[in-house]
Amino acid sequence: MKTLRDINIPFNRAEGDLEIRVDVEDGIVSDAWSVGTMFRGFEEMMHGRGALDGLVVTPRICGICSLTHLTAAVEALDDVAGSSPPDNARRLRNLALMVETIQSDLRQAVLMFMVDFANQEAYQDHPLGEQAQQRYSPLQGRAAIEVIRESKRLLQMVAIIGGQWPHTSFMVPGGVTSMPERSKLLQCGIILERFRGWYERSILGCSLERWLEVQSSRDLDGWLDEDPCHRESELGFFIRFARQAGLDTLGRGPNRFLSYGNFTLPQETGVQGVGGRLMAPGFAVGTEVSSFTASKISEDLSHSWYQQGDGPAHPFAGRTRPYASGQGGRSYSWIKAPRYGGEVVETGPLAEMVMAGNPLFKDLLAQAGPNVLVRELARLVRPAHFLEPMAIWVDELLHRRQEDFYHAVKSIPDGEGVGMIQAARGALGHWLRIRDGKIGHYQIITPTAWNGSPRDGAGQRGPWEEALIGTPIKDLNNPVEAGHVVRSFDPCLVCAVHCLSRPKGPPLRGWSR
Repeated sequence: MKTLRDINIPFNRAEGDLEIRVDVEDGIVSDAWSVGTMFRGFEEMMHGRGALDGLVVTPRICGICSLTHLTAAVEALDDVAGSSPPDNARRLRNLALMVETIQSDLRQAVLMFMVDFANQEAYQDHPLGEQAQQRYSPLQGRAAIEVIRESKRLLQMVAIIGGQWPHTSFMVPGGVTSMPERSKLLQCGIILERFRGWYERSILGCSLERWLEVQSSRDLDGWLDEDPCHRESELGFFIRFARQAGLDTLGRGPNRFLSYGNFTLPQETGVQGVGGRLMAPGFAVGTEVSSFTASKISEDLSHSWYQQGDGPAHPFAGRTRPYASGQGGRSYSWIKAPRYGGEVVETGPLAEMVMAGNPLFKDLLAQAGPNVLVRELARLVRPAHFLEPMAIWVDELLHRRQEDFYHAVKSIPDGEGVGMIQAARGALGHWLRIRDGKIGHYQIITPTAWNGSPRDGAGQRGPWEEALIGTPIKDLNNPVEAGHVVRSFDPCLVCAVHCLSRPKGPPLRGWSR
C-alpha cells in the first residue's frame, strides 16, 4: 500500500523567502509547488517617476546582484535614447558585472550549496563526510572562510570602478560617470591577478589553461585522476562527493534552456565573442540551440496572486497588480510564471554553457541530461571563462585610458526600451516605457522568476518544481535531497518577491510594513 505525505519545506540559505511544498509518495517526490511568500512591488513603484529613477530604485531589488539590475536598467535607457556607449564604458561595465557574477557564483557554491555536504545527519556514512565538515561548516569551514575573504578582495574592483558595492551608481545612459586613475587600474590588475592565482590553486587545482582542455566526461575523469591537486581542490572534491551522493541522478528539470547573452563587446578589443557579445543568446531544447526571439517572452498569472488580465502577456503589455485571493484557489505564489514561446525554460550558468556549445557540458548533458551535479558544476567553473577577458580589458583600459568613457545623452525621449542581460542566476530583463518624460511602464523578469515560477495556465510546472519530481527523500525531517535540487538553481527570492507597504486595517500575514 502506497503512503502519501504532504510536507512544507521552508528554505534557508536562499536569498529571501521561499517555501517548497511537496507530495512524497513512498519516499519519492510525486508533486511540487514553489511558493514565493511575499509581494514584490518594484514595478508599481516606478510608475510616474522620473525617467532616470530606475538607475537608483531597481538596484535596491537585491543586495547580491544590485549592479546587475543597474546594468539592465541603464541598457534599457540606452535603448530608449538610442545611445551607444564608448568602448571604455563597455569595458568598465563588463568588468564590474563580471566581478559581481564571480563573487556570487563562489559564495553560492560554497556558502549555500556545499554547506549541505556538512549535514551530519544526512551524510554521516558518506566516505567524504568528515572532510566536508572541515571544508564547509558554516563560519568555520576552511573553504567557507577562504571564499568570504577572497570574494571580498575581488569586490574591491567594483569599489574602484564604481565607488562602492552594493548599490553603486556609476553607470548612466551614454556610458559611465568617470574613468579610474591609472594607479587604480593598475590596482585592479593586481587584484585580478591575485584572485586568479587563488581560484586556480584552491577552486580548480590547476591552471585555467589546463581546465579548459577538459572537453568531455572522459577528459573529466582523466583530469580527476591526473593529479592529487585536482582531486583535493574544491572542484575536485565537489565532483567526487556529488557523484557518491548520487547528485548526477537528481534534478532533471524541463531540459529546455534560455540565455539572453551578455557582455557587449567594445568595437575595438582583443576579446572574441559572438554577434557582438562575449556570451551568445539563445534557446535550446537539450543541446540543440536555436536563435533567441525576445517577442516570445510572456508572463502567465494563472497561479499567481495578481489581477489576471486576459491571459499571458509580453512584459511591455503586462502589469504587476496584486490580488491576494488566499489559499483556497489555484493561485499559490507571488512569483509570476514567465514562459518562452509558451515553454518552461531553465536559465543560469548551465544554459550559458549550452548556448556557448561548451563541449564538456554538451557531453555531460548527452550522457545524463540536466541534473544537480552538472548544474552546480557550471556555476563553479564559469569564472574560468571570465578571468582572461577581464585581464584583457584591464590592459586595454590602461593603454586607452585617455579615450572617451561617456557619450553625452542630454535627455531621455519618449519611447520604449529593454535591457536584457545575464545575471549570476540567469536571464534578467527590464522593460521600460517613457511617456511625457516620466516612466509610464516598467516590468522586470528576474532569473528566479524563470526558475522558481509556479504552474502556468496549461498546468506546466516551473523549472525547479519539475526538477523535484522523482527526488528520493530519505528523511522527511531532514529533506536535504530537495534542498540540493532547488539550490542547484541558486534561488534568489529577494529578486522575485518584495513588499512596499501593507493594506489599511489589521496586519495581514505575509505583508510587511
